[in-house]
Amino acid sequence: MRSSVRRAVDFGFTSLWGGGFWVARHLAAHAHPWDSAGGERVLVVAPHPDDEIAGCGGAILLHAAAGDRVTVLHVTDGRASRALGLDAAAMARRRRQEAEASVQALDAADWQWLGLPEREWKDADLAEHLERVMTDLGPHIVYAPSRVDFHPEHYAVARVLAERRALSAVRAIRIYQVQVPLTRVLVNLTAPIARVRDAARRASAVYRSQETSLRGPWRLKTYAAGEEFWEVTPSAYTRLHAESPPRPLVHTFRGLRRLAVTDPLAYAVGRAERRRLRHLADAP
Repeated sequence: MRSSVRRAVDFGFTSLWGGGFWVARHLAAHAHPWDSAGGERVLVVAPHPDDEIAGCGGAILLHAAAGDRVTVLHVTDGRASRALGLDAAAMARRRRQEAEASVQALDAADWQWLGLPEREWKDADLAEHLERVMTDLGPHIVYAPSRVDFHPEHYAVARVLAERRALSAVRAIRIYQVQVPLTRVLVNLTAPIARVRDAARRASAVYRSQETSLRGPWRLKTYAAGEEFWEVTPSAYTRLHAESPPRPLVHTFRGLRRLAVTDPLAYAVGRAERRRLRHLADAP
């Protein structure tokens, strides 16, 4: 009974905030719609198993439907999750099984599992592998973790990616959001909500261990009426990560929590830093 009431309250607040965001979307400049000419090579860099669904599952489906070749790279094994009461080794095995099912459900052409032990890896463990993957694939587009985030491994993977020489050959970097919103001041590309709903249904079927953590990303997509990305050049992405954050990221940004009641705070907290990063990326 208590869970039913909680779900009802959560739905009510999601609907309330969604109405406000609908008004904001129609008052602000519209984002460019997602598109693809087909035949492109796409790399999705996911720090954890489920980040590909949380951040860009709808876009992956769109790329596959357009005839693009999508490769999903899972960097860590997700062993630090506390879900289901599993120990670290059992959770790592579970997350790998779910990740493989996710790639199949999203119609991705290729899957690479690096599987570094979560919270126990070093930059060098990822750097060489990532350079080789990018050189071999020669991606036109990379979907990448966000600097507008506070998760230490999202930030660490993004920083290592930004330092790769092979990144310079990429045409565009599309930064995706997971729990922390980019906000519309940073966004210039969106994937349609219909594909996002499709991705969410597929995610709920495969990422059983992460059902709770995927609620926040789904609400972000609901408020945006789609998936939002901050599209930048490789040089801009490198600039965004060339400096250390001016203050701890955990004190800079706020993610969507388990319940929707405080969701607007995630958009309000860190606005000054979001603007600063936008100007840094836009610098000549």
